Amino acid sequence: MMLRLILLVLTLISGLAQASVLQQPITLDTGSGELFGSLLLPRSDAPVPVVLIVSGSGPTDRDGNNPDGGRTDSLKRLAWVLAGHNIASVRYDKRGVAASLAAGPDERGLSVEGYVADVVAWGRKLKADPRFGPLILLGHSEGALIATLAAPQLDAAALISIAGSGRPVDLVVRQQMANNLPPGLMLRANELLDSLKAGQLDNDIPAPLRPIFRPSVQPYLISLFRQDPAAAFARLKIPALIVQGRNDLQVGVGDAQALKAARPDAQLVLIDGMNHVLRIVPADTQSQLASYRDPQLPLAAELGSRILAFIDGLPRH
Repeated sequence: MMLRLILLVLTLISGLAQASVLQQPITLDTGSGELFGSLLLPRSDAPVPVVLIVSGSGPTDRDGNNPDGGRTDSLKRLAWVLAGHNIASVRYDKRGVAASLAAGPDERGLSVEGYVADVVAWGRKLKADPRFGPLILLGHSEGALIATLAAPQLDAAALISIAGSGRPVDLVVRQQMANNLPPGLMLRANELLDSLKAGQLDNDIPAPLRPIFRPSVQPYLISLFRQDPAAAFARLKIPALIVQGRNDLQVGVGDAQALKAARPDAQLVLIDGMNHVLRIVPADTQSQLASYRDPQLPLAAELGSRILAFIDGLPRH
């Protein structure tokens, strides 16, 4: 009987918390396709800070889920952490992904510059909305680079980089592939990476490498590989927070330290045990892979507390 009462109370509390937050779809007409997203807006008589959440690479959707890599709901859970502390958020499907598929049906037309333009358009829409106060950009993984490149065009209040690379991304790909490919295939992978880094298409792709280097994605990779994340981070003139998990098998602590070196005044947070999908997970491969398919795992508690403290400490205008 006591257990049932406790469960009822917890259910009631959860329901009340969600009732105090407006959940609704939000769309953006970019002029070259419509993008679809989700708004969480705490009920408030005054404007509240708003975080624009930019997801990571490939077909990763607004919630942090990827049809190729499993379901984690990492960005959706993070949005609810923000909402519980009177901070609004918008997360969206990138063009060519999920509900925004029609805005980019052919990946040959995708580019970093196009993704940046979309972030700028979302940011301007949110800055013009009287329900919102300061605009904070938050990017995860490749989204951290996209948000960093967009920030100067938006006069954003701050930027939060989570698991963002501090190196040109071709170097990250080389390292990841070197850890997993046999020498002969790695030699060809390096040749492909060299071609793309030089801005040249290369259609001679061994079958095992086609998922990464298929011809239709090569224009995007060319646009990505010419970016220097640390240099872009150094150009920021706004408060910045760098968050990196020590058990991240995709992006390393060295990347976070490179971003910190580029902007010594940025805050750097290294979270023990946190992996790329923002969970506390052992470093072994089996545990890591399982976490990419388990949306019920809680987010790393320190992730939320550090982000909230950073936003709370921003200058009030």
